[in-house]
Amino acid sequence: MSEKMLKFVNIGQQNPPKRDTDNRKEDFNEIYKEFIHGKAQEQSSRCSQCGVPFCQVHCPLSNNIPDWLKLTAEGRLEEAYNLAQSTNNMPEVCGRICPQDRLCEGNCVIEQSGHGTVTIGSVEKFITDNAWANGWVKPIKIEKELNQSIGIIGSGPAGLACAEQLRKKGYKITVYDRYDRAGGLLIYGIPNFKLEKEVVERRIKLLKDGGINFKLNFEVGKDATLDELKKEHSAILIATGVYKPREIDIKGSDLGNIFPAMEFLTTSNKKGLGDKVENFENGTLNAKDKNVVVIGGGDTAMDCVRTAVRQKAKSVKCLYRRDKENMPGSAREVANAEEEGVEFVWLSGPKEFIGKNKVEKVLVNKMRLGGPDDGGRKKPIIDEGSEYEIETDIVIKSLGFDPEDLPKLFDEKDLQVSKWGTIKIDFDTMETNLKGVFAAGDIVRGASLVVWAIKDGRDVAESIDKLLKSKREQDLKVA
Repeated sequence: MSEKMLKFVNIGQQNPPKRDTDNRKEDFNEIYKEFIHGKAQEQSSRCSQCGVPFCQVHCPLSNNIPDWLKLTAEGRLEEAYNLAQSTNNMPEVCGRICPQDRLCEGNCVIEQSGHGTVTIGSVEKFITDNAWANGWVKPIKIEKELNQSIGIIGSGPAGLACAEQLRKKGYKITVYDRYDRAGGLLIYGIPNFKLEKEVVERRIKLLKDGGINFKLNFEVGKDATLDELKKEHSAILIATGVYKPREIDIKGSDLGNIFPAMEFLTTSNKKGLGDKVENFENGTLNAKDKNVVVIGGGDTAMDCVRTAVRQKAKSVKCLYRRDKENMPGSAREVANAEEEGVEFVWLSGPKEFIGKNKVEKVLVNKMRLGGPDDGGRKKPIIDEGSEYEIETDIVIKSLGFDPEDLPKLFDEKDLQVSKWGTIKIDFDTMETNLKGVFAAGDIVRGASLVVWAIKDGRDVAESIDKLLKSKREQDLKVA
């Protein structure tokens, strides 16, 4: 064992420093300062190199975390990057937005022993940004292009991961997306202060330089049906994600100034990208000088409250029906929001929206926690007669996402979906009931993490390759 490792007893846990709270509230730049080289090596040296690395076990991608920590500690940064990217198509993204406190870092052996976790995410971000800076990240180069093509519907993390893996094998790839930029949720759903857009844009450019084609502003079902795309390509992947917002069925839901989270975040991100956005310019989806109420407790809700702070809201409140300990979002993101002045109203749920044409108040029920629900979390129960009012100018609903009606949207009534609207697949092959049509990511598993979408994209690429390789072999036999 290298003397450079096993330093967790003498060296404490340390994240890159955050920018000052007052300073970071003034812009949408990422809040963490860069790790300096020495500190990244120092933190990496704290890894215990345990026999059963629980950090790796609890990573959806099974990243070789102890190995690239060891390489970083020894200053072998190019090797560390090459190892990190061998299992992860977007390590610079995962290092920024993965909920490490629930995954790798939360299961670090030295964290469990009381010494404080190795700051794995920060090191992952460091080695990847260092690789980009040094020109170690190269476009895909293929020796021989195959005469088979794959059409990928959706340019989010699942679609992009699959596109890269299949392009490496020599397939012709076309990615279709209904938006004007590739990246999906990474571009329009996640704010800059967590993931600056140039990080995503340089990854997209890398894929384009590697020969992957993108057709943007393309709506399947409108510009071409799914059946028409099937005839054009050797295989199809559906990786659209889930974007239909869940609704709150209470009195007053039809009042103005009540918006779904993704509409609010997309507007803000488009403005940050330099687009002219009418609903921002006219103040409709601009939180400036407004009392903002966000309903929900996940990571998207945290994105909304922190965006509202940066838009200079008068006040920002987050209503959540459970307590802090039972919140589904990252504890790290909740802490960041609290530092930035967000007021969390725990054990509270909306009963009614009040106003004439636009929402003016939210009538709120106080809640208490009962026994566990089907998911194991304590059920919120209304305290009868506990209602009180909160004044508001704008309400943002962040209650999760459901799939759109893809059989109708794609003009393909035979595409089978589950009772939840997610696409049914054979879980061994990831193929739908339509021959040659596969599905991966949130459109199969429901709203989930970016890292799971990347995992699904990599897995489905293997299944598609297996099918098309079999077709090539059959064609050779016939010839």
